[in-house]
Amino acid sequence: MNRTIELPPSSKIVPGVVLAHSPASSRAYIGSPSIVILPNGSYVASHDYFGPGCPNNETVVYASTDFGESWRRIAFLRGQWWSTLFVHGGALYILGTSREYGSAVIRRSDDGGHCWTEPKDSATGLLLGDGMYHCAPVPVIAHQGRLVRGMEFMSAPPAWATGFEAFVMSVPSDADLLRADNWTRSNRLARDGAWMGGKFGGWLEGNAVVTPQGRLVDILRVESPGLIQKAAVVELSEDLSHASFDPERGFFDFPGAGTKFTIRHDSVSGLYWSLVNEARSGTNRNTLALSASRNLRDWSIRSLILSHPDAGYHAFQYVDWQFDGDDIIALSRTAYDDGVGGAHSFHDANFLTFHRITNFRTRHDSLA
Repeated sequence: MNRTIELPPSSKIVPGVVLAHSPASSRAYIGSPSIVILPNGSYVASHDYFGPGCPNNETVVYASTDFGESWRRIAFLRGQWWSTLFVHGGALYILGTSREYGSAVIRRSDDGGHCWTEPKDSATGLLLGDGMYHCAPVPVIAHQGRLVRGMEFMSAPPAWATGFEAFVMSVPSDADLLRADNWTRSNRLARDGAWMGGKFGGWLEGNAVVTPQGRLVDILRVESPGLIQKAAVVELSEDLSHASFDPERGFFDFPGAGTKFTIRHDSVSGLYWSLVNEARSGTNRNTLALSASRNLRDWSIRSLILSHPDAGYHAFQYVDWQFDGDDIIALSRTAYDDGVGGAHSFHDANFLTFHRITNFRTRHDSLA
């Protein structure tokens, strides 16, 4: 792996703290940001590379011991992609796929992300090897003694969005997470092109979330040309074995739901929070906003976080984040000027950036 994180001088103008830079000329773009806070207060972050200049199966891990002011690269993982970092039982885990539309794999680190287990077989982290799997850095949450994560299965032949089948996978909280036989999964739900009056393109990047009523659901990004502000909620049985969807009431308004989002519940405010691309078109990711909801269905924009007037080559997208006291810490797949040609496009990001949103609960400068 010969890609470098040396930063161009112009990176000083990029909003936030730059962890990594991959110029457009490399044809290897920054993807899948994930961030977590370790029990000792250190931060760990990760991202993968995508594009024609890389094998689409590489993830890099970084650490910060000064609350995100500076970062160092601590690990490189081949055979890990589209992955979520999470902490459980004092250990650090990363869960995603082995490559683009690969197997579902998990690794454990007992030293804060420097050294990792290798998912060689069903006893060491190869969880689902029977098809083509898709996901993003979405939350792994605890619910009724289990850890749960949203996933998608890609039907054959592969067709982006229209081929995704939504499901959740889960494991007992006290089990060995590296053993495939400890994990279960719900049935898979395929799209129906007749939903949304024939405008439903597909769903992806589902968030496992516990509702105010204590039920676990899977809330997914909706791909639907012309209807960019919709999300879908898949209902799950109490034992998480059965997923179902009601097209009459399962779609709801969610500003920014046309791109990847992460939802987390805050016990202090009692609200659900998300960072979204509050876009006026499906391709605009040049505005990042903080939104909140009390019931998971009625969302309001609370604050403008990042913005750039150009939507063609600038974006703050696929943001993953965590609560940190009164603040939110966030990691962005950022397309921005770099002095060497800029980003290939808004989608093909050239930076990984860290951001701190201070006093997030009191922000109310909503967008006009």
